[in-house]
Amino acid sequence: MDVRTGLVVLLCLMGFTCADPVKFKDCGSTSASVSLVDITPCPTQPCQLKRGGSYSVNVTFSSGVKSDTSTAVVHGVIAGVPVPFPIPNEDGCKSGIQCPIQPQQLYHYVNTLPVKTEYPAIKLVVKWELRDDNKKDLFCIEFPVQIVS
Repeated sequence: MDVRTGLVVLLCLMGFTCADPVKFKDCGSTSASVSLVDITPCPTQPCQLKRGGSYSVNVTFSSGVKSDTSTAVVHGVIAGVPVPFPIPNEDGCKSGIQCPIQPQQLYHYVNTLPVKTEYPAIKLVVKWELRDDNKKDLFCIEFPVQIVS
């Protein structure tokens, strides 16, 4: 058990509320296997993202390929139309991943999802891709959210 997992277990045992992992759909991961998606704070599902708030997104995955770089691309999918969703740092190698990415290694990708105050209150699907050197998806996940006031 790694230190992070041990800390989560310890906090759960101490009586703190433990959020369930976020339910997600794989949308075309070609070079990785995603085992866990966690958004903090997200006490209910779909996650209710408050306008003006910022949320931590943690994706645990194992890679099937070597890649010197990784780049995140995020969209909000509204009525089937992908709309770019800017994040503060698109470089996966500066988001919890030590590059180069190696095959058969477990990684914890961590980034921030800011929700701008001008976003409308709406239900949508977030599509989050992490791309390798060749612009192919290491992973591609989708998860439902609701933007609230």
